[in-house]
Amino acid sequence: MYNVELQHKKKKYHAIERVKLLLDRGSFRETGSQVCNYGHTEGEPVGVPYDGVITGYGTVGGRRVFVFSQDFTVKAGTIGRRHGEQIALTLQRAVQSRCPIVGIYDSGGARIDETINALAGCADMLHWTSLASGSVPQIAVVLGPCAGAAAYAPALSDFVFMVDPISNMFITGPDVVKSVTGSTFSQEELGGARVHSATSGVAHFCYRNEKTCFSNVRRLLSLLPSSCDESPASVESVSPSSDRPVEIPQETRKIYDIKQVIDAVLDEDSFLEIQEEYAKSMVVGLGRLYGRTVGIVANQPLSEGGVINCDASDKAARFVRFCDAFNIPILTLVDTPGYMPGIQEEHNGILRHGAKLLYAYTEATTIKLTVILRKAYGGAYIAMGSAHLGADRVYVLPTAEIAVMGAEAAVSVIYKKRLAAMEDKAERAEFLKQETDRYCQTYMNAAVALHEGFVDELLQPEELRSRLRDDIAALSKKIPMRHIPKKHGNLPL
Repeated sequence: MYNVELQHKKKKYHAIERVKLLLDRGSFRETGSQVCNYGHTEGEPVGVPYDGVITGYGTVGGRRVFVFSQDFTVKAGTIGRRHGEQIALTLQRAVQSRCPIVGIYDSGGARIDETINALAGCADMLHWTSLASGSVPQIAVVLGPCAGAAAYAPALSDFVFMVDPISNMFITGPDVVKSVTGSTFSQEELGGARVHSATSGVAHFCYRNEKTCFSNVRRLLSLLPSSCDESPASVESVSPSSDRPVEIPQETRKIYDIKQVIDAVLDEDSFLEIQEEYAKSMVVGLGRLYGRTVGIVANQPLSEGGVINCDASDKAARFVRFCDAFNIPILTLVDTPGYMPGIQEEHNGILRHGAKLLYAYTEATTIKLTVILRKAYGGAYIAMGSAHLGADRVYVLPTAEIAVMGAEAAVSVIYKKRLAAMEDKAERAEFLKQETDRYCQTYMNAAVALHEGFVDELLQPEELRSRLRDDIAALSKKIPMRHIPKKHGNLPL
């Protein structure tokens, strides 16, 4: 039934081989293998079995997972009515069984010769992808073309995996784009794996081959719960018995790699970064802290000083909402000079995009722990998991600075008229330095926040790991303390 060799000629695995790469050996149980094509197509009678998608369930690391895998050797993996209905049914069964769903996409899109029935199949699939959101984890693995209406299904999923150069996603392919606009693009330029992992942000992971891709799908699943009804399973910690050092430069302008701090806080080799190539000033990912899964949201001083722009806001907000949906504690590491200033960001809608981050943290009822490592200025202080948005614990390190803005900017605003009146450049520079130093000593510290109760404790770096572990244990039975009756809020999309 399966034309494996046809895929091998394209240096790709077949749909059934991909299922076996994903699941534990011998665990796959296929369902719907005799579902027939819908209607009559040219040269083919009504009722031909197998409509080009393999569906069923198996286990990953011993835990049940539902899966569907499109077969490009059958009508280029296109989606007809039966094909779409079969995927929708698999999604429905995953929700009913409280199990994750992995969709493996390799499709030319809606099947043209089925007209409205093909669109119905796509719609059923998209409908159930949307309904399943937040109920069970959804992972999309794109291993070929994913075109047209069908491309929205991965975009609706929680995580999208792609392989360079065999994967691509787009609403309209190169031929259609050329006929409409006259512009010529290759599939890779239009919607290749690198485009979606670094530019559009649609893809969360990008790998060089299918085996590595599926290995990391399995790794991601090991960090997730099976549904929103439970928390991720804990494992035995593999970290050293003593806490590793967390090193933060004292100088506010000195850059460092936040990933080194993350690695020092989390269990050894446990961090799985998400959207690594996209919006690099914000780092998000999953890891383990003393064996328990936690979500990390952190500013990255290596990229634009850790400033928050439109893309970074979207990236962090969606990840916060995912963690909240699946009861994953959120650890926020703060070191940011603020939201990105400038006309381009304002025109791109930084107010709308930045508001998503505020909304996501406010809405989240999972465990929320925040550590201010160094800079926390202005609206970014509020947005990065502050006490005012419902953080359960907020800590500062000795290097922390909380203020409305940086010292130089503040002095320039406070003494704007006086500075403008100074004609002597040397005098002006000396005055700026003197007042900046005074502002730093007086205002650029966390003392006021500690005294006001907006920060729980000042910790030394070596205390951080164990304190976070104890907090998660203490808050493990947390229940939301506030509920305002409503159907749902209006997220600033």
